[in-house]
Amino acid sequence: MLVEIERDVLNGLFNIAEAAPRREICGLLFGSADRIDRAQRADNVAENPADTFEIDPRALFAALRAERAGGDKVIGHYHSHPHGSAEPSPRDLAAAEPGRLWLILGGGVARAWIMENGGFRELQLVVRD
Repeated sequence: MLVEIERDVLNGLFNIAEAAPRREICGLLFGSADRIDRAQRADNVAENPADTFEIDPRALFAALRAERAGGDKVIGHYHSHPHGSAEPSPRDLAAAEPGRLWLILGGGVARAWIMENGGFRELQLVVRD
């Protein structure tokens, strides 16, 4: 399975991550099962944002309310691993919600994952111009 993302959207995420090299950045992804249309930055409210993330619940709830009112569909989220790879960590596995897309930035790359059957499966990330 593959998921598409526009180069501008992905470059924007890399720019945000580069501006915060000592903390994990995070936010929400909107689109469909096979396409990321846009990303929305959210505050990382984790106790230790240097090595974990927690999306600000206010941003998440606002996005879900907007979706129910006919807005863009929340398909998952993104976050960075500023000191690691773009592979899910044990913390990611513990926090994962089945069926949600995870876009992880780390080591200068982005990789897409989906939680299924108690584990992550990597999706082919296709960058479109």
